[in-house]
Amino acid sequence: MDIDANCEKFQVENLSVYYDDFRALNNITLPIKCNQITSIIGPSGCGKSTFLRAFNRMNDLIPHVSSEGRIIKDTQDICDIDIVALRKSVGMIFQRPNPFPKSIFENVAFGPKAHGVKAMVELEDIVEKSLRLSALWDEVKDRLDKSALSLSGGQQQRLCIARALAVNPDVLLMDEPASALDPIASLKIEDLMQDLKSQVTIIIVTHNMQQAARASDFTAFFNMDEDRAGYLVEHGETARIFTFPGEKLTENYISGRFG
Repeated sequence: MDIDANCEKFQVENLSVYYDDFRALNNITLPIKCNQITSIIGPSGCGKSTFLRAFNRMNDLIPHVSSEGRIIKDTQDICDIDIVALRKSVGMIFQRPNPFPKSIFENVAFGPKAHGVKAMVELEDIVEKSLRLSALWDEVKDRLDKSALSLSGGQQQRLCIARALAVNPDVLLMDEPASALDPIASLKIEDLMQDLKSQVTIIIVTHNMQQAARASDFTAFFNMDEDRAGYLVEHGETARIFTFPGEKLTENYISGRFG
């Protein structure tokens, strides 16, 4: 797939997010490139997950949260996109695998069914395609009727990715998707991200500096100001950020001097 190096899936413009009177994010402006992996790094409490949830308006579900600024997806303000359509196109993978207490098949088929797909032949095709995309098909194809809860943690996380892919999103948000997994399962998730980025834009929050350096194309480093509001320190190609950071604060963080 040829990727336009200038293509931006999102443009974040002057985004601030508040929990009541507390400002969690302060004036973030940041482009997110199409079909690339962007990692969000920074110390705990600097608003990384709040920032990630802004892209599919999950913060709207939290009482007393408000925001300023805007996020443009392709050419449209996300506040002008139907919320169901937005969350269909912008899937989310959480820190801990959260499969439904249903069969493997029903987990993946859940989204398509909710969006009106009824024909079993079509559902079977979607389930197989999604499980293949998530590198899980060969491991589960003979036990699709078994409980998703019988899978290992790494398999459950790849199943959740398959479930998100089943409704054909163009963006995946990943909130520390490998933090609860062992090193081998974590590397499988990283490999999977590389395979998927030709089809989806990926934004990942991670505390693992090695993972950010290995797996992402771009990195954004957040920190907190004196009022504990998260702000963007630096953003750029991952290779440059980790080799020649432009800010001393970035260098101190990625070298483990604080955070």
